Amino acid sequence: MELTSEQKLLIKKIKGLKEKRNAVILVHNYQRPEIYEVADFIGDSLELSRKAAETDKDIIVFCGVKFMAETAKILNPKKTVLLPAEDAGCPMADTITAEQLREFKKKHKGAAVVCYVNTNAETKAECDICCTSANVVEVVNSLKKNEVIMAPDKNLAAYVQTKTKKKIIPWQGYCYVHQKITEQEAKLAKEQNPDSVLICHPECPQEVLQQADLVFSTGKMVKYAQENNNKKIILGTEINMINRLERENPNNKYFTIGRACFNMKKTTLQKVLEALEKNQYQIEIPEKIRVEAEKSLRKMIKLGGNGK
Repeated sequence: MELTSEQKLLIKKIKGLKEKRNAVILVHNYQRPEIYEVADFIGDSLELSRKAAETDKDIIVFCGVKFMAETAKILNPKKTVLLPAEDAGCPMADTITAEQLREFKKKHKGAAVVCYVNTNAETKAECDICCTSANVVEVVNSLKKNEVIMAPDKNLAAYVQTKTKKKIIPWQGYCYVHQKITEQEAKLAKEQNPDSVLICHPECPQEVLQQADLVFSTGKMVKYAQENNNKKIILGTEINMINRLERENPNNKYFTIGRACFNMKKTTLQKVLEALEKNQYQIEIPEKIRVEAEKSLRKMIKLGGNGK
């Protein structure tokens, strides 16, 4: 993409202030392409969780949505964690509360509880272990119990059920971005590009995943594009993923059947600059909730692996 003179000036200011304040800027794959230009690291939820756990910087600026910034704060309680767009939430994370999960656990006593990292801090505090789309199968299969509650994404749960002998008990949440991708769109895209590879995110409905050649987290989509050249790749995920792949791996040709996550697009360069200038908006989590949520996240990180 071609940056405007205003964007170039903002990027220069952000980079200078970032160094001055000893800050790290973590950027999710679904962010606007100009936000990539100020990133210390771009990645998916698993990669960003690991970077948040490892950083030695005083300030973490998280260009993503609230649950991601909360994850960084859970893992770094003594650091300042800033979310540039205060209202950048996640509708899927909001489909389940801690109280609802407690009630759900009562109905399925004895089941292990896996929370997708796409949950709010108080919900994470109620689960046994967290997961991301990159490592979810590995996480589920690592558990001793044969029944597993998965919250909040019903589509991710359905995908995991095809990869494990355990009984998966799903919460009925979903990502509106991936839910809108249809089987018909997937079929048409493949028909129009017969020599292409369709790669879908496991948050898509099962009928869409059945059309996919590969089912990958966004991190694994990046790796696939890096390892292949002159491919036609159709992406079944959030629309902005195409920008990162075109930026880093231009030898392939990319198409998308995705939609936009409007919450991810709330982060702008101006808001990132203001976050660093004014220390806004700081993430705070009650210590009791943070400690319990950290246990779930640390178990996931300790498990290692990358969801191969």
